[in-house]
Amino acid sequence: MTTPKMQKTPTTIAIINQKGGVGKSTTAVNLAASLGEKRKKVLLVDLDPQGNATSGIGGSKVTEKGCIYDALINDVPIADLIQDVAPANVELVPATLNLAGAEVELVSVISRESKLKRCLAPIKDNYDYVLIDCPPSLGLLTINALTAANSIIIPIQCEYYALEGVSKLIETMKIVKNNINPELDVFGILMTMYDGRTSLCKQVVEEVQGYFGEKVFKTFIPRTVKLAEAPSYGQPITLYNSRSKGAEAYRELAKEVIKRG
Repeated sequence: MTTPKMQKTPTTIAIINQKGGVGKSTTAVNLAASLGEKRKKVLLVDLDPQGNATSGIGGSKVTEKGCIYDALINDVPIADLIQDVAPANVELVPATLNLAGAEVELVSVISRESKLKRCLAPIKDNYDYVLIDCPPSLGLLTINALTAANSIIIPIQCEYYALEGVSKLIETMKIVKNNINPELDVFGILMTMYDGRTSLCKQVVEEVQGYFGEKVFKTFIPRTVKLAEAPSYGQPITLYNSRSKGAEAYRELAKEVIKRG
């Protein structure tokens, strides 16, 4: 008698930093696309009311189906909200400005911290990776992401005060881990907007590596014009300019993510 093959639990990663402008949505979009290239089935969940991940991967913010807000607040099945997007093996749950009101509306919801986790439960096993793009805050939407995820990736920009606020984020993560989600852990720290020609970038990397050790990914995401241009065309860098340094960097990051689990 053969033993039935156990299905691998999907890796659910919240991409998070309460500091804006660190490449969080860029990472969510391009890591999703790069994992898809490697034949991993990916669901990208845009949990930021700005909807940058939605537009950056070619999703629609104008849809009769609704967005992640409707799953969280109106109990619409999340499967009904999923959009097909251009990158292979990637699907999207979009965000619109409606999501801006969710922080207030979730306050009165029973088990409000776990609403996203409950929404994802019926479908998450259809994917190898679920990536959640978080808003730049530590409010209820972010707490929902931390409760639904089993790990986090923290993008950190190579600039002065790079670690500013990160200790607060780690503290929040530990509170969620101790009280709601014992599986939660740091999956990796990602250095973004890296320019190896400057001593500042090298100093920042050394500081972050000293703080987080082996949690820091070996791949650094470079500061490039093509990476900055790609979102305005609604494409990940792997489609917009497949041979660019940015595309190759995110492909290397995807390899590291797969290797780590």
